[in-house]
Amino acid sequence: MKKFLPAAICAASLLLTSCNAGDSFFADDSSYRKTVMKDYSHRVELLGGYDATGIVDDPSVTPREKEMLQFLYAYMPMGDMINYDGEYFLENVRLSEQARQTFSWGKEIPEMVYRHFVVPIRVNNEDIDGSRAVFFKELAPRVKDLSMKDAILEVNHWCHEKVVYTPTDSRTRGPLSLVCGAAGRCGEESTFLVSALRSVGIPARQVYTPRWAHTDDNHAWVEAWADGQWHFLGACEPEPVLDLGWFNSSASRGMLLHTNVFGRYNGPEQVMSRTELFTEINITSNYAPTASVEVQAVDTEGAPVPGALVEFKVYNYSEFYSIAKKTAGQDGKVSVTAGCGDALVWASDPETGRYGFHVASFGKDSSLKIVLSHKAGDNFRSEVSIIPPKESGKLPEVTEEQRAENTRRMVQEDSIRNAYVATFCTPEDGKAFAAANGLDKERTARLLVESKGNHEAIKAFLSEAVSKGQADRALDLLESIRPKDLGDTPVSVLDDHLYNSTGTDPRVISPRVRMELLSAYREYLQKNIPEDLAASFKQDPQNLVSWCRENLAMADDYCMRLVPTRPEGTWKSRVSDGYSRDLFFVAACRSLEIPAWVDEVSGKVRYFHQGKEFDVDFEAPEPQPNDYGTVVLGYTPTKDVKDPRYSIHFTISRIEDGRLVLMNFDEGGTVDELFTTGARLEAGDYALVSGTRLDGGEVLSEISIFTVPEDGKVKVELLIPEKVDTSRILGTADLSAQYYDADGQVKTLKDFIGSDKCVVAVLGAGEEPTNHILNDISVFKKDMEKSGAKMLMVFADGENAKRFRAADFPDLPENIVFGTDKDGSVKEALLKGAGSDKEALPVVSIIDGFGNITFLTSGYIIGTGERLLRDFRE
Repeated sequence: MKKFLPAAICAASLLLTSCNAGDSFFADDSSYRKTVMKDYSHRVELLGGYDATGIVDDPSVTPREKEMLQFLYAYMPMGDMINYDGEYFLENVRLSEQARQTFSWGKEIPEMVYRHFVVPIRVNNEDIDGSRAVFFKELAPRVKDLSMKDAILEVNHWCHEKVVYTPTDSRTRGPLSLVCGAAGRCGEESTFLVSALRSVGIPARQVYTPRWAHTDDNHAWVEAWADGQWHFLGACEPEPVLDLGWFNSSASRGMLLHTNVFGRYNGPEQVMSRTELFTEINITSNYAPTASVEVQAVDTEGAPVPGALVEFKVYNYSEFYSIAKKTAGQDGKVSVTAGCGDALVWASDPETGRYGFHVASFGKDSSLKIVLSHKAGDNFRSEVSIIPPKESGKLPEVTEEQRAENTRRMVQEDSIRNAYVATFCTPEDGKAFAAANGLDKERTARLLVESKGNHEAIKAFLSEAVSKGQADRALDLLESIRPKDLGDTPVSVLDDHLYNSTGTDPRVISPRVRMELLSAYREYLQKNIPEDLAASFKQDPQNLVSWCRENLAMADDYCMRLVPTRPEGTWKSRVSDGYSRDLFFVAACRSLEIPAWVDEVSGKVRYFHQGKEFDVDFEAPEPQPNDYGTVVLGYTPTKDVKDPRYSIHFTISRIEDGRLVLMNFDEGGTVDELFTTGARLEAGDYALVSGTRLDGGEVLSEISIFTVPEDGKVKVELLIPEKVDTSRILGTADLSAQYYDADGQVKTLKDFIGSDKCVVAVLGAGEEPTNHILNDISVFKKDMEKSGAKMLMVFADGENAKRFRAADFPDLPENIVFGTDKDGSVKEALLKGAGSDKEALPVVSIIDGFGNITFLTSGYIIGTGERLLRDFRE
């Protein structure tokens, strides 16, 4: 499959070729080269004749470049091989070599480190793009004369000019898309920084905690290699020195911190697992004390269960989430090293579906035996108590001069980014555009504002739709996708879905299927699916199910979650995986005007035909019946929790082959909204998990196993463990501590508090932990306002106050009063008063008129809004 680059790219490629025409080996170890070649050859065989790797044999490719390409192809997700042309990967190989030759540190990087942490384009499951060339051009002049460590810090300052933290959905935008929108979540920021560092030849990797143990949520940051050592830093959150971030203390409480390295990596770190794509390495010990636990899965007779799946879980967002999975050997044993806290160990036998679970305390338990005593149909309750690791860790020294200079630069970088953000479409601009084009003003303005840096593309799409009499359908289509899609979908993709579909049913017109990068596929599939086959699919969509089963070669082991093959590529290559097959089926149905979708709760593929909804089972030769029942949750309100919310207080997971599979009901939906009249679930066994997190991060949890009958109803009582001792006095704050109010007047805590109990907090504006706290509180806006609670929130200092953007938090309670701490007086009063040495921002407290502190937390804690509300409910 020979394809040609545009002239400009060809010229750049020729220039790069001349820079690295040497014949040196990419891997000096001949046995390693043989392994890579074996893996590469197997990949080519899996494609079954579909030529996705033709660039490897292009005569312009040097022997070294050929080895690099073979390495990339051997371990990249199958979706990348099929979705992208070979010239794309060749260009990135040449850019890697150019960076290695341009910067002084290039020759210092060991072969293995360069191979695994500079050359790969992909960091995790982000949408890959042409960022390496763009970033190299912009960053090279800024870092070429710096030391390696200073270059790492400088690249992060550049990233902060471009992007700031904001919570978003789980699709990870590509680096260029992130720049376009100027904001992203931590997983996107970290892939962005890694991509930027690699673009200038600095080895980098994403560090990830699947879930925190001491609070809800997760986090990702970056490690960069300099002078023979790995150092960490917060992505787009520049600090004056390396190995410093707001998450130092949180990382010290992590149960598992890891990174995925593409290829067969043989570094010094502990290997958690190896797949056909990457090596998962455990780097928890870089941040926290660790210990190992050996687990043996046995049956009810005490015999080992070979092949048992053993999952290590932490309580997070009201589910027990797997942070590590191991398959037992013939002796039924696995071993894991993790932080010194508790994990729920859940073992299951895929053959029989039997399961069992027990809490393991790392640092206390060295071994654990789990009996797979439970089977399908068992109904029972179990109480579980989880204690997270204790806080530890040390902070590197930072001088006052370093801190002041870093703060100055961050303010300057904020102004650069904000100047770009100011070019985005405002509500007023959107309404004016709508009026000029005869569009609905409110709908249009909302969509254009959400499109951020992509607003010109959305305007162009709408303008064309108006001219073709498709205005209303165009708005319907845009409303069927996610805000993130509005920010990075080109006109050509939107046009494909609008002009190659009819009607307004979102199950047909919407380009969005799961969490994939949107692509144009309708016109292609409509032209390339033969007419007789298309007619067969329309007559009975089950024929399409059969076609997928009989014609798609499944290669799940060579694919990656959230990195699917696009529908066009699946049709061309006939190679797929479960995720991509689901995507292709829905895309093909919609291209043929058959309503189809993926159920948001269960994740099952469904279609609508002859007035009925059908589940899709690609493994079954005949349509399966809709075996569904109804679950009703009963709940008696308590003092602390009046109306429990999904993912905040409880979750439901289906038990499949003994494993827990989360049901994705609306996050934040209440029991009344979701379950009092009954929720539809597929018949089978389920686990209702609920819990209460204590102020120290400990969790009291309930697990209730129940069965949903076919065509029947089951009622389950939801129990949420009650928190005790919420009013214990931690200490007494000095109420003479001073702050500046909004008018710049000096006030004391006593002036604000008077005789009332109130909330006092010190914020780090623009920092992720503070953003989380403010978003947490925003969820309870009405309740907080109704409670009448007085809330004083002061910024750490004057420079920090300048970084606060009230527009980013439109739903904060109106009873919040903002100010600025005077010389750290308020922060000192809170921490010293409570006897705490945890200085990480934000510091949030509850204080009464006598200065008594009954609650205090510092740093990254999710759920603070609800915790504060407990003390102020009527």
